[in-house]
Amino acid sequence: MIRKYFLMAVTALSLAATMPALVHAGGTEMQLKGKGFGPPAFHSFCGRLASLCNTRSGAKVVQLTEERRHQLQTVNIAVNSSIRQQSDMQTNGVEDLWTIPTKAGDCEDFAILKKRELMKRGWPAASLLLTVARLPFSNEGHVVLTARTSAGDLILDSRSNSVKDWSSTSYRYYARQSQRSAGWDRIGKAIPVTNTAKLKGPAPRTANVKLPDQGLLEVSALR
Repeated sequence: MIRKYFLMAVTALSLAATMPALVHAGGTEMQLKGKGFGPPAFHSFCGRLASLCNTRSGAKVVQLTEERRHQLQTVNIAVNSSIRQQSDMQTNGVEDLWTIPTKAGDCEDFAILKKRELMKRGWPAASLLLTVARLPFSNEGHVVLTARTSAGDLILDSRSNSVKDWSSTSYRYYARQSQRSAGWDRIGKAIPVTNTAKLKGPAPRTANVKLPDQGLLEVSALR
């Protein structure tokens, strides 16, 4: 869980959390509003699993083909159905630990595993960003994975098997990993997806990516 971090974030950014006011038919991307900050447990996660913390390798935006869309949907459903939702205290005996889950995990663990599985399928690390939001009607923090695509910023969520444009979700968004540094960026309003073209980089590589084997799921859907 990221409850303690989230209370700090609410205090520091009480007016900054953004719930997209409009759903644009053509898809949207997240407007960035300057430097943000990540949960404390994020930093120890980066020290242990640097390849999954990386956001500066490869294209920043992926062209969303039917194959790529299918990969997002398949990985999202496979992880959600294979991992049991459970707090870090129950799983690891500590309040907040970001890691690769094997049988059970918290919201950020789901997001990390999804990033690993998509990178195995050739998605560039720079296009997959851990993102902090707030659950509706609650002060509880929640972590999802944002996939930056030519069709908009899409959300892979442990609470839903649907991959949605971020402006179609019910969350208030605070910050996501930066594509320009090892830090985080604050999230603003929804911007029509046409602006995403400015961030496009080289085409994503399709070769296998060497990633840590820790927490490899014994699930055929994820192999």
